[in-house]
Amino acid sequence: MKKSSIIAAAIAALALASCSDKAQINGKIEGAAEQQIIVKQLNMNVYNALDTIKTKNDGSFRYNVQVAAGQPEFIYLFHGDTRIAGLLLKKGDKVSVKADTLGNYSVEGSEESVKLAEVDKAYTKFINDLVASSDDNAAMSQVYLKHYRASVKHLIENPYSLTTIPVLYQRISEESPVFAYTKDALFFKNAADSLKKVYPESRYVKALDKEAKRKIQALELENVINAAPESKFPDIVMSDMNGEKKALASVEAKVIIVHFWDASDAVQKMLNIEELLPLYNDYHKKGLEIYSVCLTPDKALWGSVVSSQKLPWINVNDGLGAASPAVVNYNVASLPNSIMIVDGELNTKEIKGVAGLRKELDRILRR
Repeated sequence: MKKSSIIAAAIAALALASCSDKAQINGKIEGAAEQQIIVKQLNMNVYNALDTIKTKNDGSFRYNVQVAAGQPEFIYLFHGDTRIAGLLLKKGDKVSVKADTLGNYSVEGSEESVKLAEVDKAYTKFINDLVASSDDNAAMSQVYLKHYRASVKHLIENPYSLTTIPVLYQRISEESPVFAYTKDALFFKNAADSLKKVYPESRYVKALDKEAKRKIQALELENVINAAPESKFPDIVMSDMNGEKKALASVEAKVIIVHFWDASDAVQKMLNIEELLPLYNDYHKKGLEIYSVCLTPDKALWGSVVSSQKLPWINVNDGLGAASPAVVNYNVASLPNSIMIVDGELNTKEIKGVAGLRKELDRILRR
């Protein structure tokens, strides 16, 4: 063989090896002739822009994505701010995508991408159905249960598919995941255990495994709490300022003041500084704790107020506002509203004003 032929063969082999670490996307976007399409890669819970490409005059384009062996990538196409297609690409995949600028799309050439398209379509329908039934709580519940069961079915039928990951992380709103039950931790664990066998190096799987372990710990904690003697007051479990779940039942103090308030109300903000803070400073070391439940849905506002006022007690918020289960459990009809728990029992004694509260605390917490 001539030397030139050997060199050409070597170059071709190198080119083939290089291409083998890629996946190819051939697409056509209806209504997007000679327009920019943004290619983004999912990096855990955020999108990282990889490139911006321009379609031809018929809306078609071609793009290659770097994909390592054993580490499939979630790739999404955006037209402006609209996500128009989602792909789950393995090394060597060659996929064809047909989409429009509204987010309707189909894909061929990748089994995982086809499954992801089905997941996206089902999720979009679920959200639309929720919005359509928003005036009927019973109808909304039925829509949710139907989607939840369909999602569980997908998890069971596709244990080795990475499409289980976006299913597990679907959300109704920022504060309301579809898989919101503590026992759903088992779905996370089962998915992580299965996927680790197939994609041990995938960063998506590693992140899922970490989240599964966190949820399993929460489930174990709940089991411990449930096995404990029955509480004589309704428990509240909400996220604190660090995003950690904090149960009212886990607070160890002789006296607990459960304080419900609204961070958007100036008068209630001043109450923190003028009344609760002096009370806390005077009685905390003697056995008083404050479990402050903010019913402001805007958690960013709540966090800002708590931080700026440097409130030292337990501060929690579930982001549900008046829809929070705690409102019903404690019959909170107006704000601010406080109740007192003494030695693990609700104190039903009528207390008038801060002076009356201090007198009661002096009696209960006397040395």
